[in-house]
Amino acid sequence: MLVLTRKPGDRILVGDDIIITVLDSRGDGVRIGIEAPAGVRIHREEVVRAVEAANAQAAAAAAGTDAAALGLPPAATPSSDRATGPAPASTPGD
Repeated sequence: MLVLTRKPGDRILVGDDIIITVLDSRGDGVRIGIEAPAGVRIHREEVVRAVEAANAQAAAAAAGTDAAALGLPPAATPSSDRATGPAPASTPGD
């Protein structure tokens, strides 16, 4: 990780087409501006993580709802889905 000290108005170049500008510094927060090509996705990490968590929670809820709607038990967890050993052999006359 590159760690820099910058003042408001200073710029950082990333590659040939991304410019990060320090806009303001207040207390323990810094405002930055990012100029990048339209095809470059720029997201705040905490928002991405929150969306991922919400999607995972919705998928889990939907999986449980789908199974319940069909009258099936909920999906097994990996630990309870493991085989405990070979099935007993059948004997003649069973």
